[in-house]
Amino acid sequence: MAGTPRDRARARTMADIVRIGRQHLATDGAAALSLRAVARDLGVVSSAVYRYVKSRDELLTLLVVDGYDELGDAVDRALDEVAADDFVGRQSAIARAVRAWGLAEPATYALLFGGPVPGYRAPAEQTTVPGTRVVLALVRVWSEAYAAGRLAPPPAEVASPGLLAGFAAVREEIGADVPDDVVAAALFAWAALFGCISWEIFGQYGPDGVGDPEALFELHLVRLSAAVGLID
Repeated sequence: MAGTPRDRARARTMADIVRIGRQHLATDGAAALSLRAVARDLGVVSSAVYRYVKSRDELLTLLVVDGYDELGDAVDRALDEVAADDFVGRQSAIARAVRAWGLAEPATYALLFGGPVPGYRAPAEQTTVPGTRVVLALVRVWSEAYAAGRLAPPPAEVASPGLLAGFAAVREEIGADVPDDVVAAALFAWAALFGCISWEIFGQYGPDGVGDPEALFELHLVRLSAAVGLID
């Protein structure tokens, strides 16, 4: 760890605050997160914690960024094991990594992808870059598959001027040179993937996950590849 001894001590304290904050997130939920409780578990008075983290909202933001980064790192590691031209494999690797991480960290997954925390609004300048790592990894798969002639989504058949303008804005934001059909398929696939994962993590399939949640998820992945138009 680079920096002065004071810098290193501060970094260790911040890491401890985030670690303890995530523990409280799991046991108490985001709405009940308390800096006083974090200070107690850290073994310091609450005023000492406020020198590092000024408010509950600032702590939530630290947990959001930490969660996004941890998830993004898990996805990157999974992608390292798949060949660049295996587009179905890359999409599946991303999906499986997100599911595995979400099942291991359900409270942090809920903070990132569940309902809003009352009174909290994540600051875009701190959360947008880490928060888009996974979706941009998916976008790279779909964009490269399209460029290689390995992505053939069904026609979007969009008549809404507002939606067409929205598709154009999405293309500009993510820097993807793809037609509306691909944008429409990608948006569906993104929503479907996280919907499937969220339903499992939040118990919407029932206590036994339709008998075999992992097999169900693998079936979802096959359907997802077909829906987005990926050609194996």
